[in-house]
Amino acid sequence: MPDTVVGTAGGPDRTSPAVQRTQEDHPRGTGPDTMVQLISPEGERLDPRGAAEEYAAYVEDVTDDDVRGMYRDMVIVRRFDSEATALQRQGELGLWASLLGQEAAQVGSGRALRRQDYVYPTYREHGVAWCKGVPPKTLLGLYRGASLGGWDPAEHNFALYTIVIGSQCLHATGYAMGLQRDHAVGTGEPDRDAAVVAYLGDGATSQGDVSEALVFSAVYNAPVVFFCQNNQWAISEPNTRQTRVPLFQRSSGFGIPGVRVDGNDVLATLAVTRAMTERARSGQGPGFIEAYTYRMGAHTTSDDPTRYRIAAEVEEWKLKDPIARVKAYLARSGAADEAWFAEVDAEAKQIATELRTACRTMPDPEPESMFDDVYAEPHAVLDAEREEYLAYRAGFADDSEGASA
Repeated sequence: MPDTVVGTAGGPDRTSPAVQRTQEDHPRGTGPDTMVQLISPEGERLDPRGAAEEYAAYVEDVTDDDVRGMYRDMVIVRRFDSEATALQRQGELGLWASLLGQEAAQVGSGRALRRQDYVYPTYREHGVAWCKGVPPKTLLGLYRGASLGGWDPAEHNFALYTIVIGSQCLHATGYAMGLQRDHAVGTGEPDRDAAVVAYLGDGATSQGDVSEALVFSAVYNAPVVFFCQNNQWAISEPNTRQTRVPLFQRSSGFGIPGVRVDGNDVLATLAVTRAMTERARSGQGPGFIEAYTYRMGAHTTSDDPTRYRIAAEVEEWKLKDPIARVKAYLARSGAADEAWFAEVDAEAKQIATELRTACRTMPDPEPESMFDDVYAEPHAVLDAEREEYLAYRAGFADDSEGASA
């Protein structure tokens, strides 16, 4: 494991148009010497060099079956995601945050986790949820307004989605400090030692909550890994307007080792996450991963990305599609044939069909149920608000009876 970050320190003057062009053509820190990559966009297994050398050992045990499993996960998650987007456009969901283009970052990191590891997600980690066993239908309930989350975090070790940007990093750090006090770190027992992974986006790194989480996790040596999916855009704000250095270099200022991985390379993402979580479980403290990827869709279904980015940029990243990359690798190596790919597509289609039916037949909750799961125990203020709300609703019933008479 590296004790220091890799890459180029410092940043250019963004006020210079010439420098801006250079940044766009050759983003800093994305070369083979500074970004971990094990499979090329063309599907070729690369000889590890540069930053990849020390991480390649973490995936030496990965078999063709494992790679096929990761491909299957990514195809199913993408189909689920496209189905959810369609359901929102048909009015079945109030909103949807697509992960299109980020499947490798999520499946690779999700597959690196052990059962006892705990995840604090944002609102876009549908692939990680899949890896942790959260049913996709349950995720839809939140976006349909049928639940306030719907799954038991303790059952899956996967916290509820967090809409407030960056706050989950503080929750993750606090939970990780709790693991230390429960003696669940650094014991050397594989089934006991645990790590916490906090997912965040590139935009969240500008939030104060994230900086506070990095400070606390560093000084208390908490077993938490910050997994930043740098998808290039914080809604309509490009990455170049938010930072003057590669994001993974920021963690060094807090005393936390950072690494940049090709977020569209599922094998590299698996390797780096295994390394960082193993480090955290053993008691060596927090780590920071920047998964360099791209959001090919909208931020959410409420915005229009064609108003703030050019089509050529999207087309360029389509050539780095994370699923096409693994498919090419499996085909090149002879680990899968067309019949197997067709089986995976058929399975994904079946899951999408069942999901559509489940969403449309999901029962509407009683409005007052929104008070039920806020606190584990009775709360006087909340009880009063519930009674006030019920009285408010009862007033509409009286008006209806009067109109009928």
